[in-house]
Amino acid sequence: MAGSPASEEHETGTLKRVMKSRHLFMITLAGVIGTGLFLGTGDVISQAGPGGTITAYVVGGLLLYLTMVCLGEVSAVMPVSGSFQAHATKLIGPGTGFTIGWIYWISWASFIGLEFLSAGIVMRYWFPDSPTWMWSALFIAILFLINCFTARSFAETEYLLAGIKVLAVGLFIVLGGLAVFGVISMDGHEAPGLSNFTEQGGFFPAGFGAVFAAMMTVVYTFMGSEVMGVAAGETEEPRKAIPRAVRTIVFRLVFLYLGAIVVLIALIPWNEVGLDESPFVTVFDEIGIPYAASLMNFVVLIAILSVGNTGLYMCTRILWSLAQERSAPQAFGRTTERGIPIMALVFTMVFGLLSLLSSVVASDTLFVFLMSVSGVGGALSWMTIAWSQYRFRKQYLADGGDVADLPYAAPLFPITPILVVLMNTAVFASMAFDSTQRLSLAIGLAVVPVCYAVHHLWVKPRAVARAEVPQHDNAVAGSVGGK
Repeated sequence: MAGSPASEEHETGTLKRVMKSRHLFMITLAGVIGTGLFLGTGDVISQAGPGGTITAYVVGGLLLYLTMVCLGEVSAVMPVSGSFQAHATKLIGPGTGFTIGWIYWISWASFIGLEFLSAGIVMRYWFPDSPTWMWSALFIAILFLINCFTARSFAETEYLLAGIKVLAVGLFIVLGGLAVFGVISMDGHEAPGLSNFTEQGGFFPAGFGAVFAAMMTVVYTFMGSEVMGVAAGETEEPRKAIPRAVRTIVFRLVFLYLGAIVVLIALIPWNEVGLDESPFVTVFDEIGIPYAASLMNFVVLIAILSVGNTGLYMCTRILWSLAQERSAPQAFGRTTERGIPIMALVFTMVFGLLSLLSSVVASDTLFVFLMSVSGVGGALSWMTIAWSQYRFRKQYLADGGDVADLPYAAPLFPITPILVVLMNTAVFASMAFDSTQRLSLAIGLAVVPVCYAVHHLWVKPRAVARAEVPQHDNAVAGSVGGK
């Protein structure tokens, strides 16, 4: 008996294309503009100085662009919610798809709980006597409900949060730029102009080697842009929306990041950037913006909630994609009538909260493991995106395809994907030479062969067994019918 369309969708686990091009664009922006910009830039500037910081962000922006064009080419042809995980399964192999899917899921799910904790801590700025857990629980409930309704509700929420963040950065660049040249006074100080780029030790006061140390932070700051590929599976007309997003998103992101950083360095000497507060707060306060600290605290809260919202969405869809390939329990592949993988959403939320608990009760073991996988997972994902695009283009050309017929084609093939792999390898190498990052690198990379082993020893044999079952069942049915 044929079921209704709704029941068939529920049984097959189909998602719905309810997002528009504007959602895809702003969701990608929101995935990158986070606490790394508002809080982490001070640490990078203090370590690398003016020249080191700018160089690191330019190189990081180039790596972001190369990765996005690779993702854009494959996603425009294969717009699935599993994104690069599903691409890797088809173009590289099931073992790679299984491995990168679970590593990426662990990477983001581990951070979700920490984002909720951070949001609760931020709220104590205004309500110092309130318990952190109360605010954390409130934000958990709100974001969970938003993701429970439809992908459109997630998209509209993220659209709003991204708009607030972009407005804050744009306002900072404009007001800060005016202060640099004396149009706006800074707490009685003379306009610094560009003097801070050459004084206090010169343009590269920490040496060029500091660029490599800063690159680790910069690359992780840009992580989250791959949400474009994940959201493509639920976007209307992805063959048009994805190329449009790729052509505009990277340049606007790099402009916002570099614009904000240049203004920061121009207004605050690099060796005086405070590590105990956001440098954005320092600048807004000295310009004379009323309630500068409260304003930036609000923006940081928005950034935290946005990252948590995006992470929850991406983890849910990656888990759904793994279930479609039978690389995760089938329950994670079922959807509601609104097209939401509800069990994948619940499991992701629970795991995120357990990872938060591990920061207290198992901080020296499980928590270190989760954070190590998280740190390495993003770079491995970018390498997988590039590798998938390389395999896709090679196969496409071998089958007689014309590059001009692609909805979007990554430029300079095969140089582009090769550069992505080499640049991420260089990031890993810089981690190996940093004593504070070496253990995380070793643990994170060690998970890769373990995942491949699990796939080879458990997932693959079960897939072979399932492939043999229907033939056996058909034979039995034929013998019964012949009696």
